[in-house]
Amino acid sequence: MHSNFSTGLYVVSTPIGNASDITLRALDVLRQADTIVCEDTRVTSKLLAIHNITSRLMAYHEFNAEKVRPKILKLLNDNKVVALVSDAGTPLISDPGYKLVKSCIQENIPIMSVPGACSPIAALTISGLPTDKFFFAGFPPNKSQARLTFLEQFVNIPATSIFFESAQRLKYSLQAMLIVFGDREAAVAREITKKFEEVKRGKISSLIELYEKYGPIKGEIVILVEPITNGQTTVEDLDELIQLVLEKKSVR
Repeated sequence: MHSNFSTGLYVVSTPIGNASDITLRALDVLRQADTIVCEDTRVTSKLLAIHNITSRLMAYHEFNAEKVRPKILKLLNDNKVVALVSDAGTPLISDPGYKLVKSCIQENIPIMSVPGACSPIAALTISGLPTDKFFFAGFPPNKSQARLTFLEQFVNIPATSIFFESAQRLKYSLQAMLIVFGDREAAVAREITKKFEEVKRGKISSLIELYEKYGPIKGEIVILVEPITNGQTTVEDLDELIQLVLEKKSVR
């Protein structure tokens, strides 16, 4: 079935929105794969159906990773072609694929990248913020204090900071970023490559006001914040910003 393919693990990027955005190489790999390892078989099966691909699917996510990983490694050690995909975008970005790749390296199993869509990079390119250096930080924590502590790690990074966030928590993260980073330039990219894609740009404070005016929004969110430009944020700066926020917000 895959005479022209080397056996091993193929890390395949899939479309974020439009199914037609998938690369020709990715389609070729998915057709030739003995098994496609994915986060949710229901999501990936829809993509495969559009392109008439009938390869076997195997679910692999954070809740079953420890149990399923040995089965994937056995397939690879039996010289099978295995494709690893996420629900959308590039695998290993905020999913358990990292541990599978690490295990493959430890067992000398070949790993090939099949690049394509990646929402942090896509958002960065249209944000209007510096692209020469950037830092992807993933999802901030849910709890308020943990979120502030998490963000404090990135205050003095001389690069554009990129975060994932849910639509429901967007305003809380923006408020925390205003306290921790100060009123920097930022961008909020929503539903990248999808029908309702939009990017809002401006000072963090103006973005907070914008989304308070809009009310609840939907979709997957990428937040980008400009790098530090005027030295470190002082304790006095943070106190002043906290007072600014408390004029409009409760202590909670």
